[in-house]
Amino acid sequence: MRHKRVIPNRSFRVADQIQRDLAELIRELKDPRIGMATVNAVEVTPDYAHAKIFFSVLVGDPTETGEALNEAAGFLRNGLFKRLQIHTVPSLHFHFDRTIERAAEMSALISKANASRALDDEPPAAPSEAPNEKAGD
Repeated sequence: MRHKRVIPNRSFRVADQIQRDLAELIRELKDPRIGMATVNAVEVTPDYAHAKIFFSVLVGDPTETGEALNEAAGFLRNGLFKRLQIHTVPSLHFHFDRTIERAAEMSALISKANASRALDDEPPAAPSEAPNEKAGD
């Protein structure tokens, strides 16, 4: 019985190549719903049957962009088939990547907490001392 030889990090290399090629192919799409979409990450199943593509958008509706990308998945897969040197090109599933939104929210919360802490750490203002006036002098 033959054992499959496992090539270390091959799926990572394939995912990275898919990410780079998809970025170019998406720029070639003429669909106005896609706008300025960026491919942030790609996860490929071990059998290369499916790929999750995580994207973000600079401007526009992420839901609409996701629908447009999923509609164009066949065209994009065909473009990948022409570029990649693998037997099976995975079917593409696009998902909006909320990492950037979450990072911005966390950053805002941290800034708010730091501002609150700075106000709490300020020493109380010293009361203004009026010069003591002696009535008898």
